[in-house]
Amino acid sequence: MSTSTRENQSRAPKGRSRGAWGFLLPNGLGFLVFTLVPILAALGLAFCRWEAIEGWRGVHWVGLRNFVEIVGFHRETGQIVANDPRAWYCLYNTFFLMLGIPVGMVLSLLTALLLNQRLRGVVLWRALFFVPTICSSVAVAALWKWIYQPEAGLLNDLLRAVGLSGLDWLGQPAWAKPALILMGLWVGVGGYNAVLYLAGLQNIPRELYEAAAIDGAGFWARLRYITWPQLAPTTFFILVMSIIGGFQGHFVAIHIMTAGGPANSTTTLLYYVYQQAFEWGRMGYACALAVLLLVLVFLFTLLQWRLGGRGIKAQY
Repeated sequence: MSTSTRENQSRAPKGRSRGAWGFLLPNGLGFLVFTLVPILAALGLAFCRWEAIEGWRGVHWVGLRNFVEIVGFHRETGQIVANDPRAWYCLYNTFFLMLGIPVGMVLSLLTALLLNQRLRGVVLWRALFFVPTICSSVAVAALWKWIYQPEAGLLNDLLRAVGLSGLDWLGQPAWAKPALILMGLWVGVGGYNAVLYLAGLQNIPRELYEAAAIDGAGFWARLRYITWPQLAPTTFFILVMSIIGGFQGHFVAIHIMTAGGPANSTTTLLYYVYQQAFEWGRMGYACALAVLLLVLVFLFTLLQWRLGGRGIKAQY
């Protein structure tokens, strides 16, 4: 091998390395500037008191005081009350809205089963079911705000048409959260969860269904003993991602439709972070709330991996 050939071979990896770094640099800088630095800044500010109106000179170290105010309790007139009752109420609202997750998963599975059939125009039906997912979240929220209008809304018009009285869906604390759950189901039933279930269904060997049919198994038996066990990894992934999304979800809908009302009945923990930071200017307190939200997401995800992951490993 000549000297020039060896030199060219030694230069080639270096050139490829420089090219790779050139492609990675823009995304790396974006991650550094818009993700990593804000996360580290929020983590540091969570231990500070910072009123936004005071500027950077108003940042004062307070240690764990923000966290104590959020999760702590004190005695008042002989009773133990939370230091920040609204934070606990927002956490309750967050979990209440997540009640739609299992319902949405069941409906997504049924939708995937329907769209997995050999029907004429099934591709068109799949596209139509998926359309709400790719629509602008602001437009969807505005549409459903009109649907829920107490006087001229479509839903109350339908109720009156069958002899029932209309409701103030977004104006009553008892109905505001169910209204948001219903809207979320409409958006998500034919969305990504249905696509994942559809992909899982198409990966199930057809021989299993053929053997079950020979043995005389009906639809529900095949669903229970073949489809559901084979979809266990898909269901586990959807559940994990849905729980993570549940802690972060409904922000746009809440902001457009209710602004956290009525009487804070739709203020989730994430929306409470927004209120503290951008409505009341308590940046340090908002950062502490964000850190606690991150811890909650991590703990619930870890719990699901410990419980659900163990069951899938035992099955496979």
